[in-house]
Amino acid sequence: MDTTQRTDQQRSADRRRRELLEAADRVVLRDGPQASMNAIAAEAGITKPILYRHFGDKGGLYAALAVRHTDALLASLRAALDAPADRRQRVEATLDTYLAAIEARPQVYRFLMHPAEGVTAPADQADQGFDVGRHSAPLLRRMGEELAQVIEERLDVGPGTQQLARVWGHGIVGMMHAAGDWWLVERPCSRAELVSTLADLLWGRLAAAGDKAGGPGF
Repeated sequence: MDTTQRTDQQRSADRRRRELLEAADRVVLRDGPQASMNAIAAEAGITKPILYRHFGDKGGLYAALAVRHTDALLASLRAALDAPADRRQRVEATLDTYLAAIEARPQVYRFLMHPAEGVTAPADQADQGFDVGRHSAPLLRRMGEELAQVIEERLDVGPGTQQLARVWGHGIVGMMHAAGDWWLVERPCSRAELVSTLADLLWGRLAAAGDKAGGPGF
């Protein structure tokens, strides 16, 4: 098999994988954590064994969807951090971007962060059940590391910048996740009120820290 043929086959496989993920997205938007491999296969017009061939099992499909949505969210968060505004406005815009994303697609959020809600009976566990810590915690860790990198690149917080940036990055992500999770269910205030209150909580050290020399600013 020559290189051109292998490349064409890889492109075809990548295209088919994207089509299957788009079908999975449609089912998740409709069913949330209850989205099943049977429903996703039916939406894609294929049999479940073919779906397994592409992703291995529901865990593999979940991981692929998680990467897809986390990539998009991180791109949006970075765009908010890069917006031409003062630091407080960019902090609020970043918080609002996260909350707006989970508010706009709550079924996707629940599928990614509360997949165990899909378990309705012991017989469902092979297809639908997830260990929430095993599957969702890596998403939060990835977001924490990404935010830590942004903080380290942009702020001068003195000695131990790298460690402090990681503490702040994971702490801010944990706060956004916990507060957003609670707010999405109870809706005790508007999104704007939650954003302002969380920004107030963060603002002390963030307001005092100087921009890193030669960095893009924060």
